[in-house]
Amino acid sequence: MGAPTIVVAEDDGPIRDLLAHHLRRDGFSAIAVADGFAALRASRNGADLLILDIGLPGADGFDVARTLRHERRDLPIVMLTARSDEVDRVVGFELGADDYVTKPFSPREVVARVRAVLRRCGREAAPAPVVLQFGRLEIDEGAREARVDGTEVRLKPREFSLLLELARHAGIALSRECLLQRVWGFDFEGDERTVDVHVRRLRARIEEDAGHPPIVQTVHGYGYKFVRS
Repeated sequence: MGAPTIVVAEDDGPIRDLLAHHLRRDGFSAIAVADGFAALRASRNGADLLILDIGLPGADGFDVARTLRHERRDLPIVMLTARSDEVDRVVGFELGADDYVTKPFSPREVVARVRAVLRRCGREAAPAPVVLQFGRLEIDEGAREARVDGTEVRLKPREFSLLLELARHAGIALSRECLLQRVWGFDFEGDERTVDVHVRRLRARIEEDAGHPPIVQTVHGYGYKFVRS
């Protein structure tokens, strides 16, 4: 059994992307959708759990949950809402929601709730460890290790997280702001120079010539891009 597939149905793009990112970082497969009809289609296609925002366009979260339960689908549902009214929570649970999270929330809390619901429903599976290979460089997600020519490179936790984020998006330029949000989190109070400092340290550890790096390349005026060697 592979990694559980989680559908993230949220019309707010940054929130949707942030949740999908944290789920993937924790070993889940995440499908992100922006409206109720897409949530229904994705949920009917072998998903293991649905993270469902109430305020979706098209069909709202209540309609989506009502439809899935009418179809007798036992897909676990974790509902998200910006409203804290008790009535909304009662309606959500009556429609078959398994858990309920009120905004604003911590992405880590949502992932923890997802794991708890999957355990209760007997759907949790241990994700297979992933090893990314790029020429001389090997990145072991499960062990959180980077190796060059088979020899482990000592990286600090944040350096490894930065390397992994870049490697997962090989060939795609990521802005400094994006890297700050994904690696340091939205609540980080530092500035974008933090990314530059960590990239320099990273290059010094994994590149043969840090002055002319073939792997982590600078996209001037924007950010960085991981290039397959």
